[in-house]
Amino acid sequence: MTSDDIIELNDSNWEETLKNQKKPMVVMFYLPTCPHCKQIEPYFQQFAGEFKDSCTFIRMNGVDSPLTAMKYNIRSAPTFKFFCKGVAIKEAVGLTDPSRLKSDIKEFIEHGDECVLHSTPLADKT
Repeated sequence: MTSDDIIELNDSNWEETLKNQKKPMVVMFYLPTCPHCKQIEPYFQQFAGEFKDSCTFIRMNGVDSPLTAMKYNIRSAPTFKFFCKGVAIKEAVGLTDPSRLKSDIKEFIEHGDECVLHSTPLADKT
């Protein structure tokens, strides 16, 4: 179950979306059988509606997206990754308090660009 404010992606469309995204992105990596994912999902939907003008909300099923999950070192569900200008700058792992997740999203929207501008990425060895 997803809202109209959340985009469902997988390995086949992730890179293209990441490359073309203009707004910051909050990505929820989940598993269909994960009870913790189901517990936080309504809040993720609520925040997607609340912050849709400032941020893009994405869900990625870890079963359908093993390459992307491996690329970003996703080891458990739910995991929330925060992307600014295509760079993962923050994450929250596990069932987090909804008010904490909301606070993280607000802080990310407000300060995400600064984090990207004031950090140097490691060289890609591929």
